[in-house]
Formats: sequence, C-alpha cells, structure tokens
Amino acid sequence: MAPVMPISSASDNDIDTQETREWLDALEGVIAHEGPERAHFLIEQLIRRAHDAGIYLPFSANTAYVNTIPLDNQAHSTGDQGLEHRIRSFIRWNAIAMVLRAGRDTNVGGHIASFASAATLYEVGFNHFWHAPSAQHGGDLVFFQGHSAPGFYARAFLEGRLSEAQMDKFRQEVGGQGISSYPHPWLMPDFWQFPTVSMGLGPIMGIYQARFMKYLQDRGFGDHRARKVWVFCGDGEMDEPESRGALGMAGREQLDNLVFVINCNLQRLDGPVRGNGKIIQELESEFRGAGWNVIKVVWGSKWDALLARDKDGILAQRMMACVDGDYQTFKSKDGAYVREHFFNSPALKALVADWSDDDIWQLNRGGHDPHKVYAAYHAAAHHTGQPTVILAKTIKGYGMGEAGEAQNITHQQKHMRVETLGQFRDRFGLPLTDEQLADLSYLKFEEGSPEHAYLHQRRQALGGYLPSRRRTGPELPVPPLSAFDGQLKASGEGREFSTAMSFVRILNTLLRDKALGKRIVPIVSDESRTFGMEGLFRQIGIWSQQGQTYTPQDASQLSFYKESKDGQILQEGINEAGAMADWIAAATSYSTHGEPMIPFFIFYSIFGFQRFGDLAWAAGDQRARGFLLGGTAGRTTLNGEGLQHEDGHSLVWGGTIPNCVCYDPTFAFELAVIIQDGLRRMLQMQEDVYYYITVMNENYEHPAMPEGAEQDILKGMYAFRRTSNGEAPRVQLLGAGTIFREVIAASAMLEQHWGVQADLWGCPSFTELARQGNEVIRWNLLHPDEAPRTSHVEHCLADTRGPVIAATDYVRALAEQIRPFVPRAYTVLGTDGYGRSDTREQLRDFFEVDRRWITLAALKALVDEGTLERGVLSQAIAKYGIDPEKPYPLRA
Repeated sequence: MAPVMPISSASDNDIDTQETREWLDALEGVIAHEGPERAHFLIEQLIRRAHDAGIYLPFSANTAYVNTIPLDNQAHSTGDQGLEHRIRSFIRWNAIAMVLRAGRDTNVGGHIASFASAATLYEVGFNHFWHAPSAQHGGDLVFFQGHSAPGFYARAFLEGRLSEAQMDKFRQEVGGQGISSYPHPWLMPDFWQFPTVSMGLGPIMGIYQARFMKYLQDRGFGDHRARKVWVFCGDGEMDEPESRGALGMAGREQLDNLVFVINCNLQRLDGPVRGNGKIIQELESEFRGAGWNVIKVVWGSKWDALLARDKDGILAQRMMACVDGDYQTFKSKDGAYVREHFFNSPALKALVADWSDDDIWQLNRGGHDPHKVYAAYHAAAHHTGQPTVILAKTIKGYGMGEAGEAQNITHQQKHMRVETLGQFRDRFGLPLTDEQLADLSYLKFEEGSPEHAYLHQRRQALGGYLPSRRRTGPELPVPPLSAFDGQLKASGEGREFSTAMSFVRILNTLLRDKALGKRIVPIVSDESRTFGMEGLFRQIGIWSQQGQTYTPQDASQLSFYKESKDGQILQEGINEAGAMADWIAAATSYSTHGEPMIPFFIFYSIFGFQRFGDLAWAAGDQRARGFLLGGTAGRTTLNGEGLQHEDGHSLVWGGTIPNCVCYDPTFAFELAVIIQDGLRRMLQMQEDVYYYITVMNENYEHPAMPEGAEQDILKGMYAFRRTSNGEAPRVQLLGAGTIFREVIAASAMLEQHWGVQADLWGCPSFTELARQGNEVIRWNLLHPDEAPRTSHVEHCLADTRGPVIAATDYVRALAEQIRPFVPRAYTVLGTDGYGRSDTREQLRDFFEVDRRWITLAALKALVDEGTLERGVLSQAIAKYGIDPEKPYPLRA
C-alpha cells in the first residue's frame, strides 16, 4: 500500500470538515477495495465534470515526496543481488583507484563523486535492461553522463575490454594508449557512441535520437520498435536550456522509446541544486506538464517499514516539508543528527523511538537501492504512449565518507586519504590488504568465479558489451559528377539564379537517385520557402508520426504544406538547436543504426554555429557525416535583414572544428563538385568528416566550369581566368562567394581604366587552403634533408606575377589564413564589423568590398611595389567617388 497522505494545508480553510472527511473516506474505500487505478479514474471523472460545470481551477502537477511505485506494485528482479552487489563494489573501487592513480602519477585529475552516486543506477541497467546490437535486437542507445566515465572504464576493465595499462593511462592520451577523460567517440571510436560531457547536449541529442528512430521506422529502415534511448543526466544539469528545451516535443511526439534517468543527488558543482526547494518536485511538475510519465525513486527499501508504520501521514508530510539543502546536510552527518533534525517533532521521534542511531543512518535513498531502481526501470521499459523520466534520489560522493560524501567540495575531490580508503574497503567488503589499499591496486575476478561468470552472462544475455561503437556503415554507390551536368554548364544569358536554388536542384537530383534517394534527409528549422524548398513539400512530404489529420490552408496550390507518415523532410519549427540534434542523429545513423543516411540541414547561416556551436563541436567528436548549408549567407548579401541576421563569420567558426570541411562557393559548378565529392568521401571512403557550405540568395548568371578545375576547386583555389602574360602591370585577384563577382568586375575596371591585367582565382575554401598549407609547413620542418613540399596556394601562384588581393563577404580573418603561403604582397578585404540593413550596393561600399574598393586595393599594392605612380590612387579615389573620411566599418 502507498503511504497515507495527510490532508493538505488547504484544509485549514475547510468550512465543512465533516463533509471533507466523508469524501476522503469514500476515496480511501475505493483505493482499498478496487485499487488505485479505479480511484484515479474516478478523480479524473470528477475533474472533467467540474470543468463541464465551469470550474476551471488549476491543479498541482506534483505528487507526494514518496516513491511513485507502491511497494505492492514493484516488479522484482530475477538477478542474484549478492553477486550484483559484489560486482558493483569492485567497479566502485576500480573507478576510484583509476582516478587516484592518475592523480598520484600526474596532474590530470578526474572525477569520483558522480559515478559514486550513480553506480546502482547504471549497474541495474547493465545487468538487466540495456541491449547491445545483435541478430535479435537492434540495440539500445545509452547516453552516459560524462562525469561518470571512470565507472564505465572500471566495468570494461572487469569485463576484460580494457587493460590495466590502459587504466593507468586515464586522461593521458597523447601517446595513443590512453583513455579519454569523458565520452569522446573521436578519441575512442570503438568504445564511446555519444559525447555527453558538455552539459545539456546529452538530453537534447537523446530526445532527437529517439525521434529519429521513429522516423527510420516509418520510412522502412529497419525495425526499431524494441529499442530504447536511455539518457542519463544530473539534476544540476537540468538547468541547462538544452536539457529542458525539447521536453515538450518529446511529450507531444509520444516518444515512448525514450527514458530519462535523472540522478538527483541534490548537488551541483559548487553546492546544492535547490537548497531552498526541492529539485525532484520541480522536475516532476515540469516533465508531467510536458506530457511525460514520471517515476520518482526517492526512498530505499529500508524506509518501507517506517512508512507502513506512519498511519497519519506525518512522515510523508515531513518528507515534503524538508528542503534539499537539509537533505544534503543530513547525509554529511550521522544518525544522531538525523534523529534530532529530521525527526524533529514528538510524533516523528516516537516513530523511531525503538530504532538505534545506526538504524536511522541506514535509511537509504531510492537511487542506491537496486530493488527500487529495477522496479522503476521495468515500469519505464513497459510504458507506452509517453516518454518516461525516472527521478532517482542519491547521494553525491556515496561511499567516499569524510573525503566527500554529500559535501559541497565533492565534485572537485580527486584525492582520498588511506584511512578513508580503508573505511570504503570495509563498507563495501573489498578483498584488499593494507598494502594493496595504499598501492591503489585494481581488483579483478578470477576467471571461473561466480562473479566473473555472472558479469559476462548478463551481458551475453543482452547481446554483448556496452558502451560500444560501429566505425563504419555499408558502402553506398555515389552518382558521378556528370549526374549534375545542369550545374556544370553555363546558365545561359539572362538566366539568373542563386546558389541556394542551385543547391535545391542538386538535392532534387539526389532525391531521384535510385541508390541514395531514399536516404536523403532534408532538414529545415522553419524557412523552407526562404530557401526555395517548398516544392519538396508535395514531392516527398514532411514527416509526421500522425500523418496529416487536417486540410492545409494551401491544399489547392501546387506546393501545398503536406505532412505524411512516410514523409522525408524533417522540419523542426523555429528551433535550430533541435534541427541540429536531428541532423546529428541522421549524420551518425551509419554508426548507431547501421543505416547510412545523408542529412542536408539548411539554415540562416548566422543562426548556425553561432547558435548551436556546442552541438556542432559534438557532431565532430561523434564523427558525424552529412551536410550543413548556411543559407542566405554573407554579411552584405542578405541585404535587408540587418545586424543580427547578416553573417560574416560562420566560416571562421566552422573552420575551428577539425573535421568540418568548409566551402564558400560562388557558382553552381563549384557547389556540384563539392557535394559530389563530399558524398564520395563520406559514403565510399568512410571518412569521418562533415561539410559546411554557404549558399546565397543573390541571383546572377552562372558560367560553365573551367575545364579540369574539379580537383583545384576541392583544394580550395582554382584558376577561373588567366590573361595573356604581357608586359602590362598585373595583379592576382582572389575571391569567394558572391564577392567573387565583384572581384571579376574589378578585373575589368583595372584593365579598362588603368591598363592593369588581372588573373582571377576562385577560392571556395580559404580554410582548406590553410589546413593544407600548415600541413606542408610542418612536413618541411620535420624533413629538412628532403626536397620541400609546396602548398596549393604556392603552386597556383608559382608562375604568376604581381601582388595578391583577396576579397570575401566574410571577416578578414577568413582570407588571412593563407597569408603564410602567399609568396608576394598580400592584401585582404573583408566585412569586419556589425551588419546593417541597406541595399547590397550600399553595404558593399560600407564594408569596402565592392569592385571599386577592390580596384583601389589592387592599385595601392602596385604602387607599393613601385609598378605604378602614387598619383593614380588619388585619381581612383576621385573617379570612384570614395570618401576618404568615411568611418572605419569595424568601429561604425
């Protein structure tokens, strides 16, 4: 039976206590004779009837501060609890020993307290619930909390998956034999699946991973109905916006394949989470309001007898009244302190009058009780129609004693005295001598021992070992470049379109491809029409689990808004972070699901890395493969939107991610070459890279691809047009994106007005040029006795003459990356400063990147090298109407 709850404090205003008592007696009679389900049904009917009568009073989304699952309804584990406790204790010790050994021998540190609090939560899952991929099961996905990583290494060590030498290289990875501080697939590609230590990313990625599994199911990519996504996070972590931002979506989408386990140890990194309140109650209310099934695991089995003794509900009332700051303090003291300060009334003291202080101290929290945790996991695994959150109350630093159990300094604790380790050994019954204790010796089970056999049997019954990761997916055929012939040819005189529209045409080509078409995943936040993608609505549909149960307003139009259960587009509303999490799920599907998908996420470029940069970094860590498209890109190209919309720096952000390949193409042929080669690298070569490509909304004619330019386009710099090598003054003009067209126009002005010839170089990736150039510099440094290698920039400019001028629609830092490889004077023009609203012409003049400013920069470079007289500069300034006193754009 559930504990008796007292009448709420609202009863103090009760005008008819006898009537209230009759209602409550009736309810208790229903509970006793017909069960809680019948009582719940009747209450729901009463609420509905009250609403029908016009009584719209708010109700509380909270339940009492007790376990959600009554003792009578607990599912019972069939596991051997003695063996599981011993295994769990060995894992606890090895996790501590690994961190302490690293701290003893180096200064790399580590975390002890998080896993100490959550060991039972994890071990119940490992032993009974989490499937590895096998012929019988697709495998569950577990987002392990990052700070608990030592515990998973400790388990893998017991399983024989990690050696003692590897354990001793915890956080010492440079030599190639170490293990990473936290879950990092980039560093441990066979072990970790999901990078979760940047707090908040695990929750949002887990939610969208669960949703993507529904998408795969509806679209016929395997059977995922038996699979679950388990997301572990801390109660303090739930303060991150990403942790809570998508809860409503999960409830709305009825993601019953999703389970959150929130380790409520009541402590953040510096102190209590809700010292003056109750984080479990707060989270219960929020999750329940978002449509989740909420299971609270607050109290352990040792409370059951005491709760049964509480006939008047005073204990439950005290549990509710006590705040988290006090609960933390209780577990940092002793039984006598708890008797005095928790059982703080005569009636409460009478409840425990026959209990010793040691008995009181043994009253355990639910998250440390394998019976309560198993019951919660079992209920979550069998719940349908809603996602489930398990709110498990634990103690941070559990078992660390004076070194950090429930203390504010716990999170930073990386050392324990030998005496404290001895107490830990005795508390968990570990077979360690004093010498082994001082030496921090690891523990292992003898092969053939009951513990060793049980450890492996449980994982074999669930399909294998976790965590574990696939490195590759099935290789897929990629269409040849000729499949995009329409983009490789000239658009024709008077036929103008944007690179955004070129992308849509390439996407349509891919969608028609027999091998790849069904694997294309177009993703938008909520701007399909801005990017010219509305034609895809009717063609492939927007995925929805419910299909389309309404008639869209534009049903009579050709490109009406079509939702479909087997739709292909993922549209996330005004939610770039959610769309990026969707993209990560699709971009890592080759690994997590064995189904390579090809996601194309297009977004306002300034609302990309700047907004979801942490997720973009995690995508690199997770070895994502796919395409990000920064739409309406460029600081002067998106001309009417203003400061917070005009992007001049996303390519710099993208370039900070080592495996993000960044391009800023000008013409359709560049875009086709880049996307086709990206598909080849990711799907055939199985390279762990992803692409960031800017596409613009400015319409203009597109030329044909220069013959043989493909490889140089991919390297980042190609000869667009070379002039005859006469005696006239000459410059080398470099450009990218839409500003390359200004560069082309400047070359005509230089020749017509000043007799200067210009070679034109398209530079779709200054980032790739810089990466290759820096690699060459390093090779030359380390191989002084061999012929030096040449960067691609140097190779391109080797047989040219004249100063070099580069202009882009991005900040100068983008093109400045190649300065070390330019063999002559180098001038960079860019759009440093805040954007603003105006025409493209006015903006390009303001940022000093239009054809006049490029021409002036070229003339200045020729003057500086002594080829032209200085007087041409004043002439040019006057001729082009340039104001010498105009404010510096960066300061304006």
